[in-house]
Amino acid sequence: MALVERPARLLEYFDVGPGIRHFRFEVPDVESFHYSPGQWVSMTEMVGDKKVTRAYSIASLPAGNRFEICLNKVEDGLFTPYLFSLKPGDTVPTKGPVGMFTLRDKTREAVFVATGTGVVPYRPMLKQAGYLDQGTKVTLIFGARYESGLMFRAEFEQLAAQHANFNFIATVTRPEPSWQGRSGRVQPLLWEVIGDRTDLDVYVCGLKEMVESVREELKARGFDRKQIIVEKYD
Repeated sequence: MALVERPARLLEYFDVGPGIRHFRFEVPDVESFHYSPGQWVSMTEMVGDKKVTRAYSIASLPAGNRFEICLNKVEDGLFTPYLFSLKPGDTVPTKGPVGMFTLRDKTREAVFVATGTGVVPYRPMLKQAGYLDQGTKVTLIFGARYESGLMFRAEFEQLAAQHANFNFIATVTRPEPSWQGRSGRVQPLLWEVIGDRTDLDVYVCGLKEMVESVREELKARGFDRKQIIVEKYD
């Protein structure tokens, strides 16, 4: 069934880091905009003389007819500079929600792995009712180049403080002298966390190279493909 295209109206935006902007939209054509945490929407617009479509993970829990996205500005990109030029009240043709990057089993222990904006879908996934509050053990490993790129860091740290079953590990590949956390890529931290275990689910979201390398290593370590849930950002 073809997805219906609806206008999404920008309500407000705020910057959460250098070149990282959080957008809050509403879909005025509907009273309730239903989606599952982890899904995404696609947005389309004529940029110059070219029709451009891009997909963005939803960064929020369902709330009426509203949804949120959070993304990096790609200076030489076709679409993100256009989104960054939007003002409250502007509309963007939007389709969705779609996507299968959602929780498979809320009772199974899981490790979430993300780099950059790949962490966005984990925000609503972790906050949804009947997950962390039910005691399921979860670890989030989040990597960025710089400390300033660790979006939602304060929220994840707060979740970790509130839930003994949730462990948040942040790492940066280009740490400044003031950085007190882990440094380096996410992969070594993942192997450190899971050890020799294969009895948990691993969710991986980020750029294609990282996602594929983690998936192949997990398969080599004996993980069933159903235990490896991935979302790739090209």
